[in-house]
Amino acid sequence: MTGMPTRRLGELAVSAQGLGCMGMSHGYGAADDEQSIATIHRALDLGVRLLDTSDFYGAGHNEELIGRAVAGRRDEAVIATKFGFVNRIGEPAAVRGDAAYVRQACEASLRRLGVDHIDLYYQHRVDPQVPIEETVGAMAELVAAGKVRHLGLSEAGAETVRRAHAVHPITALQSEWSLWTRDLEETIAPVCRELGIGLVPFSPLGRGFLTGRYTSLDGLPDSDLRRTQPRFADGNLEQNLAIVEKLTELAADKGVSAGQLALAWVQHRGDDVVPIPGTRRQKYLEENIGALRVELTDIELAAIDAAAPAGQIAGTRYDAGSMTLVEG
Repeated sequence: MTGMPTRRLGELAVSAQGLGCMGMSHGYGAADDEQSIATIHRALDLGVRLLDTSDFYGAGHNEELIGRAVAGRRDEAVIATKFGFVNRIGEPAAVRGDAAYVRQACEASLRRLGVDHIDLYYQHRVDPQVPIEETVGAMAELVAAGKVRHLGLSEAGAETVRRAHAVHPITALQSEWSLWTRDLEETIAPVCRELGIGLVPFSPLGRGFLTGRYTSLDGLPDSDLRRTQPRFADGNLEQNLAIVEKLTELAADKGVSAGQLALAWVQHRGDDVVPIPGTRRQKYLEENIGALRVELTDIELAAIDAAAPAGQIAGTRYDAGSMTLVEG
């Protein structure tokens, strides 16, 4: 699908679906760099331009990996990265958003990526100790210096988005959005749309859960982040599997996979929505891209909504400490 459709995040034109690269370095056990680079190359070949990373993923390894992958193909990629987390994996969540750190983090990301500018630079989580005006003001200075092209926020609440946008135009809000995470629909998404800010859903497949490939934690590496997330805990997991069973039935009727149906549902949230499903493997990359061809009628969308009612998912997204950094 070299003719992949495009969508706009604010003034930034991107492919209608991006590639989340976190799992290539972080969160899901050991990865293979060469396999990951081959998957990124295949994504570019198929017209996927938006590559999403963070300085936190693999303590910088993920940015270095993307830098290697786009070498010689920089003009084909829209590179999005994030800053803010300063803790190490396994430590309590901690973030920084002060102006000095914004500048420091950007310079480090540019070095690891091996590029002269970042296309879309996000604050990974809002620092509750620093006014958003200071953080975005420093990010705006990076735009003026030509080091960053567009600005974004991640997991920010509606009021924070408004305040940030008043300092400098925000191009995109990246937050979790899927059939089992719909927190932003009531207040945050409407504000983004009022202000012309695009929406970038991460984990649109519920960390793989909505594909139906995981019915237990058996076989997952000890370091897999899903082992620490309440929705995968005993009791919650079994309750949530009922959703996947219904989704699988609907997908079979449609002649697609459960993952494609769940991803198509996200794609249908609006033309300003660009999900970034993550994978390390070309097989799943191609399956995810196939979701762009899945057309859903209003009746089908209603049936999918009924299979995964908002507010009836068992368990929170993260542990209590990490949830404190997610603005509602």
